[in-house]
Amino acid sequence: MPACTSAGTRPLEAADIRGTWATLMLPIGADESIDFRRLEMDLERLIGFGVDGLYSNGTAGEFYNQTESEFRRVHRLLAGRCRTQELPFQIGVSHMSPWISLNRLKWAIRQEPGAVQVILPDWFPPVEPEIIAFLKKMAAVSAEVRLVLYNPPHAKVRLSPAQFGRLKDAVPQLVGVKVSGGDADWYRQMREHMQGLSVFVPGHRLATGIREGAHGSYSNIACLHPQVAQDWYRLMQTDLEEAQQQERGILQFMNDYIIPYIRDHQYSDPACDKFLAAVGGWSAAGCRMRWPYRSIPSSGVTAARAGARKLIPDFSTHCPNETV
Repeated sequence: MPACTSAGTRPLEAADIRGTWATLMLPIGADESIDFRRLEMDLERLIGFGVDGLYSNGTAGEFYNQTESEFRRVHRLLAGRCRTQELPFQIGVSHMSPWISLNRLKWAIRQEPGAVQVILPDWFPPVEPEIIAFLKKMAAVSAEVRLVLYNPPHAKVRLSPAQFGRLKDAVPQLVGVKVSGGDADWYRQMREHMQGLSVFVPGHRLATGIREGAHGSYSNIACLHPQVAQDWYRLMQTDLEEAQQQERGILQFMNDYIIPYIRDHQYSDPACDKFLAAVGGWSAAGCRMRWPYRSIPSSGVTAARAGARKLIPDFSTHCPNETV
């Protein structure tokens, strides 16, 4: 594979993966097809917000629900625009099948991403020797393109900080992880065992994560509004105490307006991410999820938007009354 040479597409090491990264979400039409016109609109908007990087095919990108031709079309679009703008980007090659994930990886590295994101094989929960074998094979194919392990709260195998440390020792090309974070003891273990890894925590708890030594977020707050998320991260670099105060309002917004959809009505996380983007008013993706998953009704947007105006500083600045 040719080396990535431009500033936006060179291979990323752990120290390069920092800050607020925003994701592409799939606009789904009434006929269940991906609306690539709207997808391109959102990509242009995301680039314009000046986030630290873009990534694709995480949970919010519905990676589990695409054909391989759709996967390639999405990522030709992402890679082409990010290379032109010299914006760091990561391609999610995740799939429940390790063989499909491996084949996605073989194709994706030709697009010269800064890194690739993977999940663990998903049907039988793998034990640690199997996890290492999986990552080693992926690393052998990815060559100089580094790996980021996507291990969110709903993963069948939730890894501990000590396990992440052992994976890093066994597979040096593993440079980053997405995790749910935890309490003070979890962060103590993170600092002890996860040296050399970029640790990304949930967007709505990022100020706490930064205080405890994490490095950034593949951010659900960027789903709400990329500029709000980016401005908040910048505040953490200059006034962490104020950023933590703002986190309290963000957590109240999530608890009052978003968590009930998961807890009480059992909507999926990506449905909530799309709903957040509708509340923020910046995205053309809409709330529709791809079959068979349910979509949060857009009728709830008005109340949630009012809550965001009340609880999240600067939201009103970036989300005017007239939204897209």
